Amino acid sequence: MINRKKIYNPNSQEKTKDRKIFGGDPTGIFELNDIKYQWAYNLWEVMLNNTWFPKEVDMTKDVSDYKHLIDAEKSAYDKVLAQLIFMDSLQTNNIIDNLNPFITSPEINLILVRQAFEEALHSQSYAVMVDSISTNSDEIYDLWRRDMKLKSKNDAIANIYEELSENPSDENIVKAMFANQILEGIYFYSGFTYLYTLARSGKMLGSAQMIRFIQRDEVTHLLLFQNMINVTKRERPEIFTPAFLEDIYQMFRDAVRLESEWGKYITQGQILGLTDDIIEQYIQYLADERLTAVGLNRIYNVQHPIKWVDSFSKFNDQKTNFFEGNVANYSKGSLDMDDF
Repeated sequence: MINRKKIYNPNSQEKTKDRKIFGGDPTGIFELNDIKYQWAYNLWEVMLNNTWFPKEVDMTKDVSDYKHLIDAEKSAYDKVLAQLIFMDSLQTNNIIDNLNPFITSPEINLILVRQAFEEALHSQSYAVMVDSISTNSDEIYDLWRRDMKLKSKNDAIANIYEELSENPSDENIVKAMFANQILEGIYFYSGFTYLYTLARSGKMLGSAQMIRFIQRDEVTHLLLFQNMINVTKRERPEIFTPAFLEDIYQMFRDAVRLESEWGKYITQGQILGLTDDIIEQYIQYLADERLTAVGLNRIYNVQHPIKWVDSFSKFNDQKTNFFEGNVANYSKGSLDMDDF
């Protein structure tokens, strides 16, 4: 078992070099001129530079586009949005209430607070999308209650986080890091891809632009947990036993199965460019990418089946100035992997 950190700990004698991601003894004071994990502070500055607001995105055309979607497209759009709403709601609470209380590095506490803010911002983004396209927003917000496939997927995702809440231990904290990597780097990416597929055919372009903003944030969240895992592997190698690693590989296998089944369910073979085989292969590809990013072995060894999505999701060099209502160039934080 591991205890939550004290919010104020004046008796701590911990030196900067002795800091730990978890299991440390911090004072509770944010001494940001004296940090151990420089990559974390670099990431903090990237996140600050990426600040945006949902009302910057023009959803006007999506209102008419949504009315002209075929039933299969409309159903999939609603289900994807309902799933994204759940995941960002879960993350907002999970980061603040479940994970951050055990993290004992001040510079990482800082970014987790920022991530929770961004997850809440994404929830507002989905509210803007729902209010723009739906005559009854309750239909989408209540979908998780009525669609048992969606509810069972939500339950499976939440159960991994519940394990940390009910049994806080070193191993479960690291498993929660991997669960966050899976959520940020597989589940979210899969949901975004459906909306990009619609936009590729000229539909729901405002929704796709909103998702570009959100995905840019998710890239930083993914980098955060990948770095936390890699640092923990170096500092706490005794956790990464063969049995522990097999549990992690099984988490990825379960996630791929769950997300593949979900993707096939929402598209029903009726969404142009997203066959059942493509959906499953793309999710397998994402899993392999996440595993290799933290020094683990690929499971599936498949090629990227929809490379267009990577360029389609890239952000342009402009954003709307929220306060002035016009378009202005702005500086985004660099995501050069060498910084991390």
